[in-house]
Amino acid sequence: MLSFLASLRALAAGAALAACGVLSAAPLQVPDTMAQRMQACAACHGKEGRSTNQGWFPRIAGKPAGYLFNQLANFRDGRRSNATMTYLVDQMSDAYLHDIADYFAGLQLPYPPPQPADVDTTALARGQALVQRGDPQRGIPACVACHGTAMTGVLPATPGLLGLPRDYLVGQFGNWRNGLRRAAAPDCMAQITQRLGPQDIGDLANWLAAQPLPADSRPVPALPGPLPLRCGSVPP
Repeated sequence: MLSFLASLRALAAGAALAACGVLSAAPLQVPDTMAQRMQACAACHGKEGRSTNQGWFPRIAGKPAGYLFNQLANFRDGRRSNATMTYLVDQMSDAYLHDIADYFAGLQLPYPPPQPADVDTTALARGQALVQRGDPQRGIPACVACHGTAMTGVLPATPGLLGLPRDYLVGQFGNWRNGLRRAAAPDCMAQITQRLGPQDIGDLANWLAAQPLPADSRPVPALPGPLPLRCGSVPP
């Protein structure tokens, strides 16, 4: 009797759904594309990986494919520490990580406006000096010597530093200094950040976050000269 009543309820429910047109609708067809698969990334990195100018999450759209692959591999292999990212990529092959990196590298999307500078002009000038000239006495190369004069990155694996939130920049400098973020040896960024003080990091982040992107925000094909330091994550 109980089974019979349950069957009646199921039939009634089915009739109600059919009357509403639910059961008669065609099955939802989800396209099996990289754009569809990568929608999960939007929860943190924003729609299409373009991010915003606030918070802790970096833009991934338009970054060099080699850089994006290196970071995905670093999360998978333990050189970077983020539980969510490690969980997502833990079982992914190099081939699939390359597919993800190529997809986001190919997205050339508008950048958000820069963050307004909320520090005095002296602090901004110090940040600009470190970016453009470095500090030779302390062995700190200029950021432009590796990331390009326009600071939009260099192919195949050096990222741009503009269009990133201030908090994210400060956090990554801190992670390099504290060993929570590492790269293939020789780890040039780990060496550089050990020579930076807290004031340097704040000045750099404030100046970088306040800069607009040039009209052409793509990474440049190559640097005009050799890198100032050997970097294991960048092909010689």
